[in-house]
Amino acid sequence: MKRIAAIHDISGVGKCSLTAAIPIISALGIEVNPVPTAILSTHTGDIKGYTFRDLTDEILPICRHWTELGIYPDTIYSGYLGSRMQIEAVKKIIDMFSEGGRNPFVAVDPAMADSGILYKGFDSDFPGMMAALCEKADIIVPNITEACLMTGTRYLEEYGREYIEDLTDKLEIITGKYVVITGVSFEEGKTGCFVSDKTRREYFFTEKYPGTYYGTGDIFASVLTGLMTKGKSCFDSAQTALKFTADSIADTYRSKTDPRFGVAFEKYLPQLTQLQEDLQ
Repeated sequence: MKRIAAIHDISGVGKCSLTAAIPIISALGIEVNPVPTAILSTHTGDIKGYTFRDLTDEILPICRHWTELGIYPDTIYSGYLGSRMQIEAVKKIIDMFSEGGRNPFVAVDPAMADSGILYKGFDSDFPGMMAALCEKADIIVPNITEACLMTGTRYLEEYGREYIEDLTDKLEIITGKYVVITGVSFEEGKTGCFVSDKTRREYFFTEKYPGTYYGTGDIFASVLTGLMTKGKSCFDSAQTALKFTADSIADTYRSKTDPRFGVAFEKYLPQLTQLQEDLQ
């Protein structure tokens, strides 16, 4: 069985970060080894009064213990990192799990910004630190804002294909083999992603629903990372991840539940289980 070390925070309510990554990756027939960077009562988007406990000091000891047990993941997958110290810890983890000639696949979701704005609590130096982590990755999954911040590109609300492809060119200078830019839209009512492996490039689109849906980036990146760990191409993986995420959003939209508490992805997990069975 393949093994993924998932380095994310965990929110008790909100279906994001580890509460999304663990069931999704498990449904794909992959063992998930969580490395919690913080624990929260809920995610922080549009919710007040949440509790928070930082776990930075536990990150490296957790992974060192695994190496003492002879446990080395096939993939290292990081998401939201709350500080420079956490970024540095992930870089050390990549080196730690690469000892002895091992070559784990490294996926980085540089979750730090959206809609042209850096998340609260990060300073202007943070994108450069995240870009340094992305240098160690095999695939990165930024949204447009994050791509702009890491490349020093002016953020535009209206853009064309040339803008997205130029962003990708810049990202490919600092990172490894694969780049997936999410939240790409050229027409009203459609959203998707742009996928590049330096030799091939392709857009994938799906229907866009009104409103803000928290955790969808974690859902997309978890499906993508899991499928690539199983050996699927980045293009097939991104297409499947987009459909799974879109189906989950559509179900949430139709049910009229509070989107702050996450999208309804659970009933679609059997699709991933069937998919991983077909891959065996």
